[in-house]
Formats: sequence, C-alpha cells, structure tokens
Amino acid sequence: MTNLHTAYELFDAWFLLVLSFVCALFASIHALMTKPDPRSAFGWIVMCWLFPLGGPVLYGLFGINRVRTRARQLRGELRPPRAPWRNAVAEVPADHLMRIGDTVTQWSRIPGNAIESLENGENAFPPMLAAIAGAQHTVWLATYIFETDPVGRQFIAALAGAAARGVQVRVLVDGVGEWYSWPHAVAELRRAGVTTARFLPPRLLPPRLSLNMRNHRKLLLVDGTVGFLGGMNIGGREVGKRGSRRMADLHFKVDGPVLRELGEAFRFDWQFAAHETLTVPDAPAACGTCLCRVITEGPDEDTDKLVSVMLGAVSMARTQLLIMTPYFIPSPELSSALQSAALRGVDVTVVLPERSNLRYVDWACRRWLQPLVERGVRVLLQPAPFAHTKLLVMDDSYAQIGSANLDPRSLRLNFEIALEVYDGATCRRLGQYIIEARDRSQLLSAATLGALGLWAQLRNSLFWLLSPYL
Repeated sequence: MTNLHTAYELFDAWFLLVLSFVCALFASIHALMTKPDPRSAFGWIVMCWLFPLGGPVLYGLFGINRVRTRARQLRGELRPPRAPWRNAVAEVPADHLMRIGDTVTQWSRIPGNAIESLENGENAFPPMLAAIAGAQHTVWLATYIFETDPVGRQFIAALAGAAARGVQVRVLVDGVGEWYSWPHAVAELRRAGVTTARFLPPRLLPPRLSLNMRNHRKLLLVDGTVGFLGGMNIGGREVGKRGSRRMADLHFKVDGPVLRELGEAFRFDWQFAAHETLTVPDAPAACGTCLCRVITEGPDEDTDKLVSVMLGAVSMARTQLLIMTPYFIPSPELSSALQSAALRGVDVTVVLPERSNLRYVDWACRRWLQPLVERGVRVLLQPAPFAHTKLLVMDDSYAQIGSANLDPRSLRLNFEIALEVYDGATCRRLGQYIIEARDRSQLLSAATLGALGLWAQLRNSLFWLLSPYL
C-alpha cells in the first residue's frame, strides 16, 4: 500500500512537471511569435519559466491580445470600406504625408470642402438641430454618449420630428456609452419612433461584457449635404456652466464632397449594428478650398492607421507642431517622434487639461511627460473647464480633427474616425485656437515634475505601468 501511495505521488509530481513544462513552452512560443515588442516577449517568457503554471495562466489572461481577433470575429464578413468613391485629384500633387495616407488608409483625397469650427455645445448644437429640422431625405447620427437630459431631449424631439415627416432617420449609440445617462437614450428614441441601434451592447447571455471595442465615433450627416464631426457627445455637459461636469470642446461642420466618404463610414457601422444596408447619397458639389481625407480606425483593422499618419506628420514638421488632447498616453514611438522633433528645433506644443475627468489617466500621463519636457517639448496644463478637444496642427498646412484621443484606448481598442485637412487658412485658424489655449495655460517644467513627492511619483509610476490598459 505504501509503495502504491508513493507511486501515485511520484506520478503526480511528474505529471505537474510535464504539464508546467508544456504550458510554459506553448506560452513562450506564442509570446515569441506574436508580441511586437521584444522586451514584452522576453518578460512574458521569463515569467512563464520562473513561475510554473502561474506564469502561463497569467499570460493567458493578460498577455494575449484578443481584441483584434474578437473584433474581426464580430464583424464577420464585413470589412472596413476601402476607397468607396474616388474624386479626381490628379491636379493635387501628393506630398510625402499625403502618400502615407494613400498607402495606409486607402481612402480618397477629396478636394473642394469647407470646415467650420464650432466651439462648445452652445455653438455646435443649434446648427445641428437646425440641420435635423430641415432634413428632407436622411438623418444619420452616431455618438458615443447620448444623454437624456434637457439637451439630449431636444435632439430626441428633433429626430422624432424628422422621422414623423418621412425622413430616413438612423441613430447609432454605443452600447456602453448609453449607460452614462438614465433612462437610456435608445429606449427613449425608439418610443419616439426613431430607428435606433446599439453598438456592441453588454449582455449576460451569451456573455459580452467587454469595455473594449467601443464605437467612439461622433457623426451627424443630413441629406448628404452637411455633416458634423469631432469629439462632442450629445448632452448638457457640453453647454453652459455645470460645475465640475462642464466640458470645453470643439466640433466641426463639414460641407463638400468628402461627405460621401463620411456617409460610407456610417453605412458600414450601421450595417454591422443593425443589419440594414443603407444607400449613401451622392457627393455634393465642391464648395471650399480644403483637401480632406477620412481615416477610420478600429481593432478589426490590419494597421494602426491613425498612429502611422500622426508619426508621419510629426516627422515632417519643420517649424511648429501643435497638439491638444484631453487624454495623453502616447505610444513609445509617438513619444520618441515628439522628442526628436523638439530636438531638431520644431516648436512642439502639447496642451492638456490641468485635471481631466479620469484622474488615473492624469497620473499615468505625468509619468509619460518627464522625458518629453526634458527634451524640449512644451507641455501646458489648461485650467478648468475640462478641455475635451482633440486637434493636431502641423506647420499651418495640415490638421487632423475627429474623435480620437492620444491614448491606447482610442488608438488600439476603440472605433474612431478622423478627418485630415490640407488647407493653409483653415489650419492657421485651428492652430490659433491651440495657441490661445496655450497662452492661458501653465507651462509644465521638468523641475515641477521632479519636485513631486515620493507617494505621487510611486502612484504615477504605477498607473504608467498600467497605461496600456487604461
């Protein structure tokens, strides 16, 4: 009996040893073959061999990026639109930055557009509501947050009125973003007779509780003749004075033939969420001087298009690079590019909120700022209200507007939309907006960051370590 017991113990020991070896081997091979960063791959491989079973289990839980695979599975046979319509751009020679966009986005460069800046909800919402009220054929709206406060109910009433007139009204609300308000906007819209869909709503059966793969795009397209995009959600926090909830933001009115591409982007998202195929209106006539290109970004894409185009803009800046963003957790590549631009004499200015609505992101951000400030990047902290604007301007000749923040969630995990703008007058106007914000903000120095107490430095470093998941 003793010998049998000993044999069982020996078998158990050998079984655990072999199991640990096999798990560590498979996890190591997976990390070696899939991780883009050798430091990350090496770290996971070491953990898998130093901690038998525990290391491979942790790698399986946190080391495997399932977002892109899951996004592609959910999208099924759908694929992001590729150059759905091309305008003649032979008369517009492509510079190096345009060629980057041509290659990585495969969207058209469309001349003849007009871009108008709309600061805060009190200036953005009235023309949006007026466009809905005057709609004759189609109203397509996509938003991350749709509040049911008094401002949100103005939009619900306007959309319901358009639907009652026989206009094709389609509203797409993110399935997580709608939880910012109660009662939910989707239910209220449907009760008002508006055709509405949720984008990947969380559910228990079958389980889908992920906070990733959110549709962060904000679009309003009316009759294919006028559009609005930017970072502004639908709700009262964008309007008036509401204390700590007040936000400052910049939205954009778009006119011109690029509206057809914006319509293609909405059509694709709506087909995925609502299983209905829409017909995109024909492109309107040229009406301005802006050469524009749509960039759609999402975890189901093959390349990090927004990051590639941003890196191209940073590397080609010669005199000035202006950035405004509410959340700033740059990738190592973007951080290095900004430092290199500053070192070669470019005026690199990054305007951030002094305090955002996500304190843990602020703490992680401070840890990222140290090397930037030390190498000449001017970082300024804008006082309240919380500035939610997303804007990049290069050399008064190129700008990027849209919904994306400069953090991993926007650039890797969310579905975002941006618009490239090539036009001197428009880019100078957008650059001036950032400069005016810079002039009323406080310059952050290396000495200020270095003077933080030990606890603050430890806290910032901890959230910096977690920044890929924030």
